[in-house]
Amino acid sequence: MRLVAAALAAVIALACPACSPGQRVDLGQDSGNLIAAIAGEPDQLDPHKTSAYFSFEVLENVFDTLVEPDADLNMRPALAESWETSPDQLVWTFHLRPGVTFHDGSPLTADDVVYSYRRIIDEQLTNSDKFSAVAEVSAVDDRTVRITLTRPTPNLLTNLGGFKGMAIVQRRNVEDGQIATNPIGTGPFAFAGQKSGDSITLRANDRYWGGGPQIPGVTFRFISESATALSALQAGEIDWTDAVPAQRVTQLRNDDSLRLAETPSNDYWYLALNLARAPWDDVRVRQAVAYALDRPSIVQATSYGTAQANQLAIPEGNPWFVPYDRYSRDLDQARNLLQQAVSPPTEMDLLVTSEYPQTVTAAQVIADNLAPLGITTSIRTVDFATWLDEQNSGNFDMLMMGWLGNIDPDDFYYAQHHTDGTSNAQKFSDPRVDRLLDAGRTETDRQARKDDYAQAATLIADEVSYIYLYNPAVLQAWSPELTGYEARRDKAIRFRDATLGSGGERS
Repeated sequence: MRLVAAALAAVIALACPACSPGQRVDLGQDSGNLIAAIAGEPDQLDPHKTSAYFSFEVLENVFDTLVEPDADLNMRPALAESWETSPDQLVWTFHLRPGVTFHDGSPLTADDVVYSYRRIIDEQLTNSDKFSAVAEVSAVDDRTVRITLTRPTPNLLTNLGGFKGMAIVQRRNVEDGQIATNPIGTGPFAFAGQKSGDSITLRANDRYWGGGPQIPGVTFRFISESATALSALQAGEIDWTDAVPAQRVTQLRNDDSLRLAETPSNDYWYLALNLARAPWDDVRVRQAVAYALDRPSIVQATSYGTAQANQLAIPEGNPWFVPYDRYSRDLDQARNLLQQAVSPPTEMDLLVTSEYPQTVTAAQVIADNLAPLGITTSIRTVDFATWLDEQNSGNFDMLMMGWLGNIDPDDFYYAQHHTDGTSNAQKFSDPRVDRLLDAGRTETDRQARKDDYAQAATLIADEVSYIYLYNPAVLQAWSPELTGYEARRDKAIRFRDATLGSGGERS
């Protein structure tokens, strides 16, 4: 999962004081940089510790992984130019590219890979679950890494390269305490500086193993308001933004002053009821809530129809998609289930966060949907740091959030719904689901693996571990002078092949 609910964490989006439309920022020595507007400021820049999407928008361009997903989300060589597996699928041997260096000029070696992975494992960092089957990571020589597993792991490549939370870091950068504020990677751009509340600047890495970028650098500006970011793009102040107001999409499709991308994503947004609290521990109550929801209205309110309503996590068009439509709105069925319940609810606490405005918008629709059942919904809107604390402490009846950047089916389900899942805040536990998710992690036959996940997904929805709502579209816009950039369904923001006008200069 790129951005697990990790891919989700974000800090307060700070408005840029110099972002008024019509005024181009003087970048001084960074003139010629691509200027990208993101909706908030990274909390930190240590790829192993941050869980903020704003951080990963920047870090995608600073760090590399052993392998990486291509545009179709198939895993391809990156820092590892090749690899092979043993006949029993328990030993993977990776061969590093020769001549790769960190931004400070020091060489990348197999020891850096071992150190990076051991750091995640030993310190039990955000993505340690990715290494649950790893018995040993060792350096055979300077350019060869061996990973020994306790069980076959068909999604190992996705685990290692699905997103930059699994980046290869420099040991010295970590041990001198600089990585969170002055990261050193091997990626196409090097960190150049940060202005708190305003921007982060990267400079081109001319020694990049994939070829030096054609632009001198990237300046990420923090613009919290999507309307402001769009105005800045239309005024020529910035070159790219992913803060596109959904209500403007229809109009923007015919706007020749910019390029608009509407790309289907693997992200999903959901509701989770707290199974550790009565009456939400009664599956009939959870199912009643699921039947009460009007997904088309939620989609319209949150995305102006640009998202795709879905009752499971994986969207249509994805090879792991499973059709499922049990919970189309049916208030009669919802009332019948509540009548059967031991303790039908009359009140609900719904936890949302102002830093994901779609949760606030959806909450009012959800409250209106539940009112005919006699359930009064109290919408509790908090900042994201508080939201995380409340989720982790179990202080909620229901919450809304999303999971971003998923690739493998394991990313969509294991951490969230396995009894021992690291992000199972709703405290769901079903031995049947556990067996299927465990099997999916070891099954090497693709069709059998797909069957395991189809059964698991159906049970997860039937038992209402999550109430799935929709899969959003990736909405991005950029200047016609920006070429060589593509919007991706995993939301990885890659500027390494970008060009601006002629020779990287704006006209």
